[in-house]
Amino acid sequence: MNPANDGQVIRVPIPQLTEERRKEYVKLVRQKAEEARVAIRNVRRDELHRIEQMQKQGEVAEDESKRATGRLQKITEAQVEKVDSLAGRKEREVMEV
Repeated sequence: MNPANDGQVIRVPIPQLTEERRKEYVKLVRQKAEEARVAIRNVRRDELHRIEQMQKQGEVAEDESKRATGRLQKITEAQVEKVDSLAGRKEREVMEV
């Protein structure tokens, strides 16, 4: 990058991405998406454990525990789908010339 100064404005021309660099960015997007999915699953695991503990302590009935587990699964699936759609959109955006 070679900055150019015309007295009023400093311009820094940024070259177009090469195909190789775009592929690297796509790999990075996929890696970040997988990290997000793992983080979502970790939160689900922690909450499932908390629900089980509450049930064992008698704070929550078994049927309510099952309903909460089902709701938690639906929320998890929705968030994973959201991550997948965002990652797919970003991949298309990066590969666009």
